Amino acid sequence: MTSLKKLAIRGAIWTIIGFGGIQILRFGNNLILTRLLKPEFFGLMALVTTLRVGLELFSDVGIAQNIINSKRGDEPAFLNTAWTIQVIRGVVIWIVCLLVTFPMANFYNEPRLLWLIPISLSFSIFDGFSCTSQHTLHRRMELGKLAVYDLLLQASFLSTLCILVWRYPTVWSLAVGMVIGAIYKLVSSYWLIPKYSNRFAWEPEAVKEILSFGKWMFIASGLMFAAEQSDRLVLGKILSLEMLGVYTVAYTLASIPREVIKQLSYKVIFPAISQQADLPRSSLQAKIIRQRWVILIGCAIGLASLVTVGDLIITVLYDKRYAAATWMMPILCSGIWFSLLFYTISPALLAISKPLYSAQSNFARFGIITLGVPLAYYSFGELGAIIVIALSDLPLYIVNLYGLWREKLTCFAQDIQTTVFFIGLLALFLVIRNYLGFGLPIQTLLGGNL
Repeated sequence: MTSLKKLAIRGAIWTIIGFGGIQILRFGNNLILTRLLKPEFFGLMALVTTLRVGLELFSDVGIAQNIINSKRGDEPAFLNTAWTIQVIRGVVIWIVCLLVTFPMANFYNEPRLLWLIPISLSFSIFDGFSCTSQHTLHRRMELGKLAVYDLLLQASFLSTLCILVWRYPTVWSLAVGMVIGAIYKLVSSYWLIPKYSNRFAWEPEAVKEILSFGKWMFIASGLMFAAEQSDRLVLGKILSLEMLGVYTVAYTLASIPREVIKQLSYKVIFPAISQQADLPRSSLQAKIIRQRWVILIGCAIGLASLVTVGDLIITVLYDKRYAAATWMMPILCSGIWFSLLFYTISPALLAISKPLYSAQSNFARFGIITLGVPLAYYSFGELGAIIVIALSDLPLYIVNLYGLWREKLTCFAQDIQTTVFFIGLLALFLVIRNYLGFGLPIQTLLGGNL
């Protein structure tokens, strides 16, 4: 077994352990907060968080990807220049947020946003000053150390947030908690690698390289926001804040498989393929297909299981205020399969410096959501909107498939085979569930109780 393959396998194991631990912590935290706070508070913070993520992605110049992918990724001058750009970006994000606060509060007719947005988004300033040590560990594929760090950081932040909300059960505690999390990350990131720190620097060659790669990352990341976050912005306008909060709970749980694969995609698949990007396309394609089998089979089993029992989990763990999430979750979960196909292969296009295809893929998903969700809602109600959101991963996958074909890296035959396996496995699980007397995951819809 090659050293790179060993690193990739070890990195994948640590990523799953670390991210799995973080998801367990977040899930427990979510259960606690939903009992202490009103659903509308989660709807409000969904809008604020969506704005923050949007500004971050629309200003993304690929700092992390540059450090991982560049031949100069270990040079202090390059790292310090990247950090300087990151700091400037963090300050600019907060300034822009101040400019959009009033229009956004007016658009949603929600005066609380006038203070929630500036307070919450000061997160970006602290985050901008965080050390680049995390990206260096990604580059070196020292993912065990990084997984432990992320787990400890999340545990510290979430425990602080729970205590804060318990003492002060208002939406303002969520806003302040977001900032505290950024401060924790800022301080701890400088302890991650001994004698590793950043200082202000501006090397023209490094700037040119970062921005040359980053101009496409800017487009791809901006459209990634449009694709992944626009659902909450659209639903925030057509649904009540309470229903938006319920949708956020359902979507968060349904998206766990997607988030796991995104972590593997960024932390393991991308750096592994980057180190082999100079291989002939046929050889690179063969290596990707061979390693992708295991990932997709595992994804199929996990996703089919979550679709089958997800509504039962919500029924047991959440109170009646979140009843609508029981039918939302299996529908949202089913459509995530196409997203899993996308994230297990899209790093290949990024590794060969073709991020434009990801931008086009995300634009396709954005178009479906912004046009399809309102139309479906006004024609078929909440069910229509949720179905369109669930299916919005399909155009994301199809456009990416075109890019893979153009670059001679397509895995379409493998996708067909694993999709048939997923559908067959899901059908088997649903038959077993129905035989045991639990009905189907969308039983409330079939019973007309929407």
